Amino acid sequence: MAGFVHPEFLVETDWLAQHLSDPDMVVLDCTTHLVPNPATTYDVVPDRADFERGHVPGAQFCDVSRDVSDTSQALRFMRPAPDDFAAAMRRFGVSNTTRVVTYSTANVWWATRVWFLLHTFGHDNAAVLNGGWQKWTQEGRPVDAGPGTRRPAGDFTARQERSLMVGKEAVQAAIGDGAICTINALAPVQHAGTGGNSYGRPGRIAGSVNLPAAHLLDPVTNTFLPADELRRRFEAIGAMDRSVLTYCGGGIAASADAFALIMLGHTDVKLYDASLSEWAKDPSLPMETG
Repeated sequence: MAGFVHPEFLVETDWLAQHLSDPDMVVLDCTTHLVPNPATTYDVVPDRADFERGHVPGAQFCDVSRDVSDTSQALRFMRPAPDDFAAAMRRFGVSNTTRVVTYSTANVWWATRVWFLLHTFGHDNAAVLNGGWQKWTQEGRPVDAGPGTRRPAGDFTARQERSLMVGKEAVQAAIGDGAICTINALAPVQHAGTGGNSYGRPGRIAGSVNLPAAHLLDPVTNTFLPADELRRRFEAIGAMDRSVLTYCGGGIAASADAFALIMLGHTDVKLYDASLSEWAKDPSLPMETG
């Protein structure tokens, strides 16, 4: 954790193994898969089935698409209202003093998305499991099966609503503004418009730069890269000394870039929640390819 300004937002597998019996800790498996579908871009598949085959002991399954998203909107994965998010956390047994640990058996950004929502609503006693399910099982840690154990309801309240998510107007205003760095967290081929999922029009938001969420991780251990290497990568795209807006396809992968920047001590990071799911479908909003 050397070099991180906020190391408390990331926990190691050793730490979690030692604290599984803590009565005031809730572990959430946030695994979701996006299955390509030409008709809808992708189908959302919450991986409850894999959770029931094996999960961190005591963990509960969090369906990111339903439990912590605004299902009344046409766009998927949009930030819920504070009261709705608080109600979901209470159902998981979370109170304002609870230590919450999130992880995923798939990409880390499902865990960082739920962490980012907790952070948005003022709950800073939350952390992402470094290395996730992959590292946990590689190390031969204990595993439970079944639907998980429901906990007594908590008394979580959204004590603070930080202004950490923006709409398309803020992103439009940032185009050409040298004081703002807009980061695309999708893969390089999607940034260039040459491959991968297209959310309407291919390519990227005009003027944005690319640091894929996957490039924040060690490909062998699935853990976040050391702080000095993360800092170097963000400095290379001009992010460390400017305000930052992150985006992706639907505000999920972008949360990993935002999470890493916050860990590094960046104090002005916001996420474009609707991301390309909104932007790419609106021909009035400028995009680039190449």
